[in-house]
Amino acid sequence: MILVTGGAGFIGSNFVLDWLVGGGESVVNLDKLTYAGNLRNLAALDGDRRHVFVRGDIADQELVRGLLEQHRPRAVVHFAAESHVDRSILGPEEFIQTNVVGTFRLLESVRAHWQMLRGDEKATFRFLHVSTDEVYGSLGPNDSPFSETTPYAPNSPYSASKAASDHLVRSCHHTYGLPTLTTNCSNNYGPYQFPEKLIPLMILNALQGKPLPVYGDGRNVRDWLYVGDHCAAIRAVLAKGRPGEVYNIGGNSEKTNLEVVNSVCTLLDELHPQGKPHDRLVAFVKDRPGHDRRYAIDAGKIERELDWRPTESFETGIHKTVEWYLDNQGWVANVLSGEYQKWVDINYRERGRQ
Repeated sequence: MILVTGGAGFIGSNFVLDWLVGGGESVVNLDKLTYAGNLRNLAALDGDRRHVFVRGDIADQELVRGLLEQHRPRAVVHFAAESHVDRSILGPEEFIQTNVVGTFRLLESVRAHWQMLRGDEKATFRFLHVSTDEVYGSLGPNDSPFSETTPYAPNSPYSASKAASDHLVRSCHHTYGLPTLTTNCSNNYGPYQFPEKLIPLMILNALQGKPLPVYGDGRNVRDWLYVGDHCAAIRAVLAKGRPGEVYNIGGNSEKTNLEVVNSVCTLLDELHPQGKPHDRLVAFVKDRPGHDRRYAIDAGKIERELDWRPTESFETGIHKTVEWYLDNQGWVANVLSGEYQKWVDINYRERGRQ
């Protein structure tokens, strides 16, 4: 059995579904069910005894210790996090509480449990911490991609909180010997992503004929990673990664934000034509404060050492993603609720068109 935190969120739920479809052990899924946690993501597992869902907070040490004692998982895969840069700018304290304090308390609970294990159970235990490339800061147009030895230089409250959590995980390994693994991934996209993020926001706005807000000049560059490839990479790290190591996970797909938006529009013109091209809805808006210009990942280490590489190109991944949102309008309708609309109103109220 493994314990997954944040397993009702976007990446976490994709991982849980992929894990169980692939015949993995049972999963204890701990999620607080904040705005981005959605049990509808896990509807395919209804009645599946291999999936045990527990609503709770990673910072609740009594709860976590009880789950560890009861289920004795061989690994903890830690997805639970506040993860949206814009939200961290508007309200950074929640990011400190979840990503820093929450991760610290989770580590303390796991460490206490691990220290009581014996023999093979202790030797094979793993704590896998899922993090982000944003901890490395921003690249210039000709800079080499981020590697595992790139110095940390976080530029937003979100990335600073994730950097702090990475350092806590590292220190727990080097000080106490806890067998940790850390992954730093590039921008994920795919099914079940909450529509505050770029790709689902563009898809859903376009379907409703609403403006497609693009920050600044739209030339900020990200490396895009299909979520299914990310799940496969985490499997590889959990199975073969060396304790104490960091593995960068990227999709080898650098795109400007405007290129991404135009790709979505082109696919919607093909798959869901509405009479006029969807790119007419593109609206350049006031940029995000401190907006990092470019991220790029060097995934050479995980490719060399663990024989992982992405199987989806951006073209195949974005086609699957757009099709999924078109085919799952019930899920979309459920998500487009008060909390989402409230955030859209707050975030875009004063941006307007440029």
